[in-house]
Amino acid sequence: MNTISNKTYSAKPGDIDKKWILFDAEDQPLGRLSSRIASILRGKHKPEFTPHMDTGDNVIVINADKVKLTGKKMSDKNYFKHSGYTGSESFTTAAEMLEKDPTSLVTIAVRGMLPKNRLGRKLQTNLRVYAGPVHPHTAQEPEKLEL
Repeated sequence: MNTISNKTYSAKPGDIDKKWILFDAEDQPLGRLSSRIASILRGKHKPEFTPHMDTGDNVIVINADKVKLTGKKMSDKNYFKHSGYTGSESFTTAAEMLEKDPTSLVTIAVRGMLPKNRLGRKLQTNLRVYAGPVHPHTAQEPEKLEL
């Protein structure tokens, strides 16, 4: 008789251990940084990953205003916005977004890589993005990660 269990592990809320992770976005490519952050928010780096639960860590991103876009993306990449009314669409370049709200580029990129459901909206609350090098989460003792 086989002694190995063939049951799939599913994490329970008490089993989840959330840590704080710090990323420095200075001179990091936006896409590579965002995909790594989305994976950590989702919890895919942990052995107890469960697809329908928030098993990920809390992520802090500093220096979001110094994130790097390769090629001519800073002037050519457009972000689309529509209010729902006829003819009310607007396009904003990445350079304009960086000037207006430096944290929005990283936030939008990570949001696009998370699930488009209730779980994805919950995971977005675990992300904190700051334009400068200071953040108010020193009490959580975040662990600094490199790309």
